[in-house]
Amino acid sequence: MTNVIDKDRVLIFDTTLRDGEQSPGATMTHDEKLEIAELLDDMGVDIIEAGFPIASEGDFKAVSEIAERSKNSVICGLARARGG
Repeated sequence: MTNVIDKDRVLIFDTTLRDGEQSPGATMTHDEKLEIAELLDDMGVDIIEAGFPIASEGDFKAVSEIAERSKNSVICGLARARGG
C-alpha cells in the first residue's frame, strides 16, 4: 500500500475472510484462508480484514500467519472494546 496521500485514490478494504465466513455454509479451513489472502494480496487489495482474532485460537493463528505472509496488503483484524 502506498504511503502517499492521494485524495483521488480509492482504497480497497476487503472483509471476505471475516465477514464472508459468517455466511451460512461459507466456513473456511486455515489453508483456504491463507490461499484467499494470498490471492487478495496478489490482486492489489489495499487492506485485508483477515478475521476476528479474539474469537478463537484458530482465527488468531490465521490472522497472524496472513500478516506474516502478506507482501503488499495491510492486514487488520476486527476488534471490540469492552467496558471495565
